[in-house]
Amino acid sequence: MRALLPVYCRPLGYFIIALALFLPFIFLLWGKVTDANLLFYKECSKLLMMMGALMIIFALTKNENKEIEQVRNKATRNAIFLTVLFIFGGMLYRVAQGDLLSVDSSSFLILNVLCLEFGIKKATVDRLFKRNGR
Repeated sequence: MRALLPVYCRPLGYFIIALALFLPFIFLLWGKVTDANLLFYKECSKLLMMMGALMIIFALTKNENKEIEQVRNKATRNAIFLTVLFIFGGMLYRVAQGDLLSVDSSSFLILNVLCLEFGIKKATVDRLFKRNGR
């Protein structure tokens, strides 16, 4: 699968994940989070994290070559991609409808991003050592 987003979307994805991680605590300090809307803020932060993770997965890397494209292909198989879109769409629909008691927990996308990052760094190190003849 080719990269769908430009290079600047990778750091933007990490920024969105960090923002989604700390935003509920900031809202709690401001007094915006109550018992009535706690699940809403939780699910919205999960949706933001999923959006950031998808941006990281589908963003182009600097000096991308065939090896990195193959790593991206392994990390984003069509079945995983469709599953993520189904879960993201379902969560978004349920948050919009206000049905917050039956939302899915889908943290496997973050693990997918971690595996992608590891694979990209490994391919870069392998290419560096192959170039030096070691």
